[in-house]
Amino acid sequence: MVKLESLKKSYQFKKALKEKKFHTDYFSVFAAKNFYKPRQKSNLLISFVMKKKIGNAVKRNKIRRKLKAIVQKLIKKKGAINKDYTYIVFGKSNAYTQKQNVLLPLMEKSFSKFKK
Repeated sequence: MVKLESLKKSYQFKKALKEKKFHTDYFSVFAAKNFYKPRQKSNLLISFVMKKKIGNAVKRNKIRRKLKAIVQKLIKKKGAINKDYTYIVFGKSNAYTQKQNVLLPLMEKSFSKFKK
């Protein structure tokens, strides 16, 4: 089973933000080749970040939960997410009102960009 493991240190975030990026109206995804090993080989290194400008904690957490659920669905699809990368997903305020079935293909498209 694949678990989501988040980044902890600021240098990890800085390194991942300098590499590849993909933007949509609902989220931005940044990716970098794994520069440190996850605790277990099956873990996926991914962090979900929301800016305080988006709104109160309830709104930010709802967006975070929605994006995490989409990533969990994509993990179950074989080959949808490359585990050789470290990801940072920045949620945007538009994702709050949007349905999950609209965000899913966009997220899948963004992760497929990093496979190449």
